[in-house]
Amino acid sequence: MADEHQFIENGLQRSQIDEFFAEELGRAGYGGMEVAKTPMGTQIVLKAEKPGMVIGKGGENIRKVTAALEEKFNLDDPQIDVQEVDEPDLNARIVADRLANALERGWYFRKAGHTTIDRIMDAGALGAEIVLSGKVTGARSRVEKFNRGYIKHNGEPAEEIVDEGQGVAVMKLGTIGVTVKIIPPDAELPDDFQVHDDLDPEELVPDAVEANEGVDELLEAPPEEGEDEAEDEPEPEPDAESGEPELDEEVVEEVIEEEVDAESDADEEADEADAEGDDEESADDEAEESELDEEIEAEAEELVAEMEGEAGTASEDASDDEDEGGDD
Repeated sequence: MADEHQFIENGLQRSQIDEFFAEELGRAGYGGMEVAKTPMGTQIVLKAEKPGMVIGKGGENIRKVTAALEEKFNLDDPQIDVQEVDEPDLNARIVADRLANALERGWYFRKAGHTTIDRIMDAGALGAEIVLSGKVTGARSRVEKFNRGYIKHNGEPAEEIVDEGQGVAVMKLGTIGVTVKIIPPDAELPDDFQVHDDLDPEELVPDAVEANEGVDELLEAPPEEGEDEAEDEPEPEPDAESGEPELDEEVVEEVIEEEVDAESDADEEADEADAEGDDEESADDEAEESELDEEIEAEAEELVAEMEGEAGTASEDASDDEDEGGDD
């Protein structure tokens, strides 16, 4: 069998054994297990709130559980060790089962959630979270959360530090899933730090102190000779023999300002000349347009006069024709 298949097989077997213990030892306050395979067989460590109920009278119950493990899961010589849970309110598995039983007995979910999380925090936990999902009050399912303190949801601390347990409450409307997350009081979070005023740094981090010894000496030491010469070196004076006159910064600035003003004046004059040229061109255009209008009017008058003359001659001819007809 390949390694990947072996990992899957081992995980499936572990989850099946966990479910078996939860069903068989639910009344004893089952709080989880740890499985380790050894050359002598399979070592199983059980955590329970009531170890006496797990063992039974004269070890009768534990022997039944061992035989059932050999038959169902083919474990070689399983050896079960039962340990008592010191603080049941800090065990997420036990707390989840208790809350599920309270919901099944008819407790209102809000009262049960607040009461449970208060007991967890009173036991000394750094943080806790309870999530109820399902048909809590009506026909529509929803999610209710109860938070206290500080809780981690992702990263390595969420896997290594946070204790997580799940339970199921079977109700008339349907099942309600219960998830409990607890950070125990002795957990060392990666973002925790402490400040000690009375401790000597040389005792805690001697290597860092040795590395920083030379830094203080360099800061307190006087500057080297080369640096003093560079700082005290006067500014170079202008060479008198070369004959180059010294330039005054104020004079140079005035000359630059005069040049800029002259350029701006030249630009303004050029703009004015362009504007005058445009005015002259527009005047010429208007004169040409007026001359054309006069010529057109003269031609129109001539045409009207010609038309009137032709009309007069036509009327005279007509009158002559009438006179001739009368004489006849």
